[in-house]
Amino acid sequence: MLGDRGCCFTFHRLAPAAHWAELPNREFHLDAGFLIRLLQYLRQTGWAIVSMDEALRRSAQPGGGRFVNFSVDDCYRDTAEAVLPLFRQFGAPITLYLQTGIPDGTDWLRDAGLETILQQREDVTDDGMRYRLATAKARRAAFAAIARRWDAGDGAAKYLAFCHAHGFDPAALQAKHAITWEMLEAIGDDPSVEIGAHTASHPHLARLAEADAAAEIAGSRRRIEQRLRRRVRHFAFPFGRRADCGPRDFALARAAGFVSAATTRKGLLRPGRDPFSLPRNTLNGSHRRMWQAEAHLSGATGTLARIAGRV
Repeated sequence: MLGDRGCCFTFHRLAPAAHWAELPNREFHLDAGFLIRLLQYLRQTGWAIVSMDEALRRSAQPGGGRFVNFSVDDCYRDTAEAVLPLFRQFGAPITLYLQTGIPDGTDWLRDAGLETILQQREDVTDDGMRYRLATAKARRAAFAAIARRWDAGDGAAKYLAFCHAHGFDPAALQAKHAITWEMLEAIGDDPSVEIGAHTASHPHLARLAEADAAAEIAGSRRRIEQRLRRRVRHFAFPFGRRADCGPRDFALARAAGFVSAATTRKGLLRPGRDPFSLPRNTLNGSHRRMWQAEAHLSGATGTLARIAGRV
């Protein structure tokens, strides 16, 4: 028997099962049908679904039982419109790690906007290359190629030019996908919803100077507390593998006043774990079968990632 252990799951977006297969960036979206099956499975097999506060309490000493924390990173409109209603239906808590640039409108959601454009056009042109969009496979290929070019540099400017060239209003696309402060305010003091911080602009913190990294970490906490009037206790690194955040960044999160900081390094929560380098197992569109979740719950994926050096 594997004994007492905790498993943190995280995901970004949730898509209805009927629409998931057609999405140009479907790997970024968790299939709602799979999430429902996972929540049912956890309840049937005796796993407790807990807040991050409770996960930390349980993992601080032996005897915490088997428990799972779910978190959503970034927070898009579907976080408010689909994720929260589903977790309320199950009576399960959830942790939201909010990238404050999304409700503040300071960070263009270019991947989400690109997805919408590709779904509504028969063809698009980018950097002199024409992409015909007759099939879902063609839209996925176009998304991958265009997003990769934008990621290479000056992505915001390229995205805005692409929107205008194809007759789309970037502000309208932003409103279609971005969570708002009003949606977050509507959560009120619901004890089943924790709101944590996830920086303002979603940078690779390890690539930033210490002062800039500190400003991203502490600034996002101050902004949420100022806007929502609720205490922010938990932080999640925007990019959470070993090359993306390290001891300096863990110390910055501690200095900013958080009580925990979460990575995306696979693994389990057990007594003695550093609360400022918590492992989390990412769920995405490739998760379609329960054995994949079981591999995370057992710690197998964390062990394999460490052996392969992919942490």
